[in-house]
Amino acid sequence: MAFDRQVAGLVRLGYPALAGMDAAQFEALCEPLRAVAHSALPGPYRPATRSWMPFVLVVSGELVRAEDLVPLLTLVGRADTGIVDRNHGEDGLRPYQPLPILNLPHSGVYLLTDIERGEEFRGIRPADALPAVLERGRSPLTIHEGIAVVTHFPEALEKNNCFMLSGSRRGDRRVPAMWISGRAPKLGWCWEGNPHTWLGTASAAARHG
Repeated sequence: MAFDRQVAGLVRLGYPALAGMDAAQFEALCEPLRAVAHSALPGPYRPATRSWMPFVLVVSGELVRAEDLVPLLTLVGRADTGIVDRNHGEDGLRPYQPLPILNLPHSGVYLLTDIERGEEFRGIRPADALPAVLERGRSPLTIHEGIAVVTHFPEALEKNNCFMLSGSRRGDRRVPAMWISGRAPKLGWCWEGNPHTWLGTASAAARHG
């Protein structure tokens, strides 16, 4: 089952220890979301593709810092681990907060459903892509959600198809993004007014706590 694979993957990566739990406690925390995972999307189950995922299990900032999760990321077929761009500044990722309009669940784990990598927004300024995403009734991804996507579906991050995480901001013009640096995932940022031909804007339909 897809839900079981995601939980097992997080346990294998050491998420329970980072959250101050043992594996059984972490699995119990995730278990109530199982039924949600199988009922959140209407119609028959569709397998994930490189650009679309039915759901991902997100471990939120209430449980584990993003800085502790990025080094657990890898690309398909690679062993190099994820890195946080040093140009975020001395405070690192701490200044980034979810946009207030997102109404994130107040829980350590939750489900993100109907996720699109957003490659149609490649070459479009993040400042222009965000209103288009919202007009469709969709929601931009946060830093933790972007980490979750690459954790469960590393194939979603590929050359010329990386993505902005416009759901997290720090009060200035910087927009975080997930891309490839060398042979590893990298959590960096770009200016909201600068378009990039290789960066789309990822979004999801809903969050379920």
